[in-house]
Amino acid sequence: MLEYRNVHKSFDTEAGSLVVIKDFTASIREGEFVVLLGPSGCGKSTLLRITAGLEPPSRGEVLIDGRAPDLHGRHRLGFVFQEPALMPWRDLVSNVTLGLEIRRIAKAERNRQAVEILRLLGLQGFEKYYPHQVSGGMKHRVAIARAYIVDPIILLMDEPFVALDAQTRESLQRDLQDLWQRRKKTVIFVTHNLEEAILLGTRIVVLGKRPATVQMDYEVRLAMPRDPVSREFVDLRHELRGMLA
Repeated sequence: MLEYRNVHKSFDTEAGSLVVIKDFTASIREGEFVVLLGPSGCGKSTLLRITAGLEPPSRGEVLIDGRAPDLHGRHRLGFVFQEPALMPWRDLVSNVTLGLEIRRIAKAERNRQAVEILRLLGLQGFEKYYPHQVSGGMKHRVAIARAYIVDPIILLMDEPFVALDAQTRESLQRDLQDLWQRRKKTVIFVTHNLEEAILLGTRIVVLGKRPATVQMDYEVRLAMPRDPVSREFVDLRHELRGMLA
């Protein structure tokens, strides 16, 4: 479904050419939850932008169902970034339905879908609240709902929980996992946290220090939902940490 073929990306700087991605090659199947795991600054976010067609590769290609990414035509992608970026003048429902409005879906139908997905994310009863009236964790749930509601073929998530406290982060991880199990969207999730990668991913692609190259491609076979204090989880974390050392 999604293919990276020898993707290379460099930027011209005053100090010369800065290579951030080098010969990245991978194939991602429909419905996989793929975690890109690597240190900060290794090129993970740039790879997401290239995936979306927001940034061209210097060479190589990205193909979605055999074609180059096309945000304005055949390819509907969802984005969740580190900041929720909600519109403060819209209530939670109308923040979630923005993409459906652009597609000119009838108001009653888009509101129905928004209420349903907010319920799945634990926000039942908060539909008419505004962003300033809810917590940071709730805002991130709205951002996830806004991305999911457009029925994306691929959901791109760039360290969406990195700025949250541990308790809120764990809660959101569980909610995201539950939603993915219900709707099985193809997800590419960026993180530099090994435990988060094991908790969420069906597959972990480990990138080395800049320039990003594949160091390891690991299929996670633990049953969901995953318990980070279970014997199997701890053993896998220890195994992977040893491989990354």
